[in-house]
Amino acid sequence: MTLLELVNSCAKQLGDAHLSFGHGTQNAFDEAAWLVLWRLGLPLDSALDNTGDYADKPLSDEDVEQVQALVRERIQTRKPAAYLTHEAWLEGFAFYVDERVIVPRSLIAELLVHGGMDYFLSPSTHKVLDLCTGNGSLAIIAAHVFPDIDVTGADFSEDALAVASINVEKHQLQKRLVLLQSDGLQAPALQSRGPFDLIVCNPPYVNANSMAELPPEYLAEPTMALDGNTAGGSDGMDFVRSLLQNAAAQLSPHGVLVLEIGNERPYFEAAFPLLEVVWLETSAGEDQVCLITHAALTS
Repeated sequence: MTLLELVNSCAKQLGDAHLSFGHGTQNAFDEAAWLVLWRLGLPLDSALDNTGDYADKPLSDEDVEQVQALVRERIQTRKPAAYLTHEAWLEGFAFYVDERVIVPRSLIAELLVHGGMDYFLSPSTHKVLDLCTGNGSLAIIAAHVFPDIDVTGADFSEDALAVASINVEKHQLQKRLVLLQSDGLQAPALQSRGPFDLIVCNPPYVNANSMAELPPEYLAEPTMALDGNTAGGSDGMDFVRSLLQNAAAQLSPHGVLVLEIGNERPYFEAAFPLLEVVWLETSAGEDQVCLITHAALTS
């Protein structure tokens, strides 16, 4: 069996199992390619067509069985593939992940890397906060994109911060990136590092109805990182309400808040009908991530 034949076989198995994708891949073939290449220790960007060096690579029976065992685990556990490989990629950056954090997939990453928010920043942008940092991916990407800035990553979860610490060390940013535990913006240690010129936040925002319908792959992730209804609401905006009440005090006068709300724009606009926001263009459209200025938060 060749490598491409194995990828096609695994893709059929994943597709027939009716799995849910969205944690780094969007379809069965891409997920199969990821699992096969990772298991065999081959470059994840290997071309799998006639132009590639690996498509016709013959595999041993042992190679095939190792891959099949991984695919069976993916199907039987319904865990995101990143939890099986302990690796996730976001905008070309590799991160360690495990079940203590959600799999990084924030659209804010592409805005950071491709300059989608640069117009709203100023030459005096020097302090950046990644709130709800999870595994630290956005904070780390920000530190790479803006090599002269001071970066803080904050999360309420001690488990998440432990994973973020692994990634900060992996990217050798211990001298430039500080991790803090904070319930939203409340921790005095966090406040002492402000005011911030840019706050990026991919918060828990899933509404109650959507939480009840999540497939197993998403239920394998920490609920507190997804469920936006922990203060008694049902529209997914509980954390966001608290954030918007307190954000202005932690922003510099020229500062901006970049907030991801995924598919919840209707709930967001219903909750904050008078708030002036700018919707930023991403690969998923113009209704997933918004930017809010300090002036809008104080008007």
